[in-house]
Amino acid sequence: MASRSTKPAKSTKRPSGKKISAAAKKKALTKRSTAKLRAAAVNTDGNKPKLYASLVVQLLSLLKGEHDFVANAANFSALLFNSLPNVNWAGFYFLQGDELVLGPFQGNPACVRIPMGKGVCGVAAQQCETIIVPNVHEFPGHIACDVASNSEIVVPLFDGERLLGVLDLDSPTIGRFDDQDAEGLNELVTVFVAHEEGLGV
Repeated sequence: MASRSTKPAKSTKRPSGKKISAAAKKKALTKRSTAKLRAAAVNTDGNKPKLYASLVVQLLSLLKGEHDFVANAANFSALLFNSLPNVNWAGFYFLQGDELVLGPFQGNPACVRIPMGKGVCGVAAQQCETIIVPNVHEFPGHIACDVASNSEIVVPLFDGERLLGVLDLDSPTIGRFDDQDAEGLNELVTVFVAHEEGLGV
């Protein structure tokens, strides 16, 4: 009589490993989302003019019939934050006296007051020109409002010759912003200010 094999049968059940915690799942999803955002940022580079042209149309639609400056600035920052890939902060600082004061924005809580000439926003406001910073950690006197930010672009807002403030965008990706972003954002800012002209801040 043949002896019965003692070799255990192959189980079709999945091995009972450790359960994945909710925190681990969230971390994994965050990593995937970040990877997708980075990929989107790269893939969008060739289509930036088209993207910004679309944003001009959307901004005009948001501004139509509304003349509250704060409400329009809030919608403008929300549009940028939710439409531009790999951006972790988008918002305004408005000039009051000799300092920039936080206005409507999207992202983590930020520095409330920035002296003229200090940080990227202060320098852009003082020089009255758009500034692109590929790596904020290499910018002298950079003000770290959000430690996750690695690159930044700041666009001044003018009502004629009068400086109103700045539009500020941050990204967790080094080298996120380029001349196409500067051109597109300046066009959007021009549309925004033209709508608000004569209404005051």
